[in-house]
Amino acid sequence: MLARLLQLVVLGALLAAALWHGLFRGAVTWMAWAGLGLVPLVHGSILAAEFLLAAFVNRGDPVPRATFVQWVRAWRQELFASIKVFAWWQPFRSGAVPDRWVPSAPGQRGVIFIHGFVCNRGLWTPWLKALQAEGRVGVALNLEPVFGSIDDYVTQVDDAVTRVTAATGLAPVLVCHSMGGLAARAWLRAAGAGADERVRHIVTLGTPHHGTWLARFSLVRNGRQMRHWSVWARQLAADEPPGRAARFTCWYANCDNIVFPASTATLAGADNRLAPGRAHVDLALDPLVMAATLAQIRVLWDEGATPAPAQSIDSQRGRP
Repeated sequence: MLARLLQLVVLGALLAAALWHGLFRGAVTWMAWAGLGLVPLVHGSILAAEFLLAAFVNRGDPVPRATFVQWVRAWRQELFASIKVFAWWQPFRSGAVPDRWVPSAPGQRGVIFIHGFVCNRGLWTPWLKALQAEGRVGVALNLEPVFGSIDDYVTQVDDAVTRVTAATGLAPVLVCHSMGGLAARAWLRAAGAGADERVRHIVTLGTPHHGTWLARFSLVRNGRQMRHWSVWARQLAADEPPGRAARFTCWYANCDNIVFPASTATLAGADNRLAPGRAHVDLALDPLVMAATLAQIRVLWDEGATPAPAQSIDSQRGRP
């Protein structure tokens, strides 16, 4: 459903740009070519507004403040990342990398990918390719309904966990972006007693565990549930048993343009990891975050693997 919707949006934007170009081609040359840049200009302006709001709201947050240079670079990275994801991978290539259900070796844990708000499995394209190269079981969900309650996704998550466990003989690792982390927590709550033993670990990337300030503008059901300190988010936290957060690694970013204040992407008691200078979609595609997560799976959570310190992003490496 979402792929079809995004296809219509992308094709509509291209058609509008082509009509604009044709309208002015024989009269005002610069106007004709300016129309082709109108869509990325509008998109970039919306992103800039989000970053300005995030910078303003983050002023009182305990997370380390981002520098001006980090904000500008995060905007640039997010512009390219979001165009790639929302104008190509999700509308036209969401099924390009299929799920893999047969492990290449015993002892390899399967991975289930859960996307966020207004996304689909196309977001996980580089992750799925990496798992294919390892011969590891990897499954990416398409959460439906797109604008339903987060609790509506419980059945899909439960089915994936059951099937991946059957395929590997091991409890899987969940890797979740944004709202996907809340869907995983909602599944744990609904699964009841023994739920924690059905999953080895959960990695969240920019998940609004305590909601996000930006969601106050959302009118759809799952958007309202993600409002900062919403009734739904507070009840979810209240329903969780002590110690559950220890099963989570939470990546958060001080330049996240969707989930802010930045500390809302953390959980007390979890392994909270700051990815400095990253934005929201870019966080899910960041090579260092992906490498660190895959290393955790290999050295800590595969059956029979020798425990080793998990990798983390060094704030002096990569983009500042």
